[in-house]
Amino acid sequence: MITSNKFSEKKTFFEKIKSIDYILVAVILFIGIISSFAMYSTDGGQFRYHTNSHIIKFSLFFILFIILSFIRIGFWHSLAYIFYAMVLGMLVYVLWFGVTAQGSQRWMNLYLFNLQPSELMKVAIIVCFAKFYHKVQPLDINKIKNIASPIILLAFPVYLVIAQPDLGTSILIAASGLAVIWLAGVKVKYFIYSFLALLVCAPFVVAFLKPYQKMRILTFFNPEKDPTGAGYQILQSKIAVGSGGLFGKGYLKGTQSYLEYLPEKHTDFIFTLFSEEFGFLGSSILLMLYFVMLFRIIRIGQQSRSYFAKFYCFGFTSALFIYIVVNMSMVLGLLPIVGSPLPIMSYGGSALLSIMIGFSIVMSCKIYSREIIS
Repeated sequence: MITSNKFSEKKTFFEKIKSIDYILVAVILFIGIISSFAMYSTDGGQFRYHTNSHIIKFSLFFILFIILSFIRIGFWHSLAYIFYAMVLGMLVYVLWFGVTAQGSQRWMNLYLFNLQPSELMKVAIIVCFAKFYHKVQPLDINKIKNIASPIILLAFPVYLVIAQPDLGTSILIAASGLAVIWLAGVKVKYFIYSFLALLVCAPFVVAFLKPYQKMRILTFFNPEKDPTGAGYQILQSKIAVGSGGLFGKGYLKGTQSYLEYLPEKHTDFIFTLFSEEFGFLGSSILLMLYFVMLFRIIRIGQQSRSYFAKFYCFGFTSALFIYIVVNMSMVLGLLPIVGSPLPIMSYGGSALLSIMIGFSIVMSCKIYSREIIS
């Protein structure tokens, strides 16, 4: 594992092109095209703001993904802690000087667009942990210092994101970090102890939640109690998904979305709109595309020689899986609404940028799969 980078294989440009995982690229592009059509539907079958913005951002970020893919994996390894520190600094900046919208202070004004640093942290924490565990020997994984250090690194961004407030994103960041810790080989007993401690602290944590966050939890258990208020979103989402049936109502024919019954249909509830129009069959195809995506990333991780690349690919796969499951469970009423976008499909520049940077590091792992990192 401890080998100098100067012994890493050298590749010509054409060899790098040949090393690209074209199946993964095709899946990402295909989901992006589907998302553009879905966004067109959310705008009522017209090229309005959300459609135009999403197509432009996806096109630019897809090109960025391809370009960044040719950066050596060793560069991402050397930049890992700096990347984490930069995004953490952005979160501190946002806490004091961020742009406020809908009661949350989550964005940085970059003049051309508003950036949400918490989305970048979803990738930064995985890169950071992948580097941390890259040099830790297997026998030392469960030493106190090697357990405490990642937890401290994870606690800072989680606290800063909760303070925005953005409970949903903080949970996803924590889940991403914990996934890498789990994959590193930390003993199950530590997770059990942590879970029990969380249960004990839960009543005290609830006391610090914002009123709307408490309402979301209560609505999850009984959405019918307030069908025109707090429970409106989830009830309309269930109706839309159920009305899609096996084959759906057809493209641009979703009544729940077109009659404006379904709020936030371009962001967190994009899967609901898609399910209503394309039904169970269309939803299954979308799920299959996500499955192929996750499978290809796992394969890339398995083929990589460096532990850094393996930890990153497996951690990123776990994070993507969590994002997909949480979003779909949320719109189906299986989990409380936590504001989790569906990767690539949902509207949102920061989330899309973060995912594309994440994919570029995965592709770098594929192109430089034989590279050994010291």
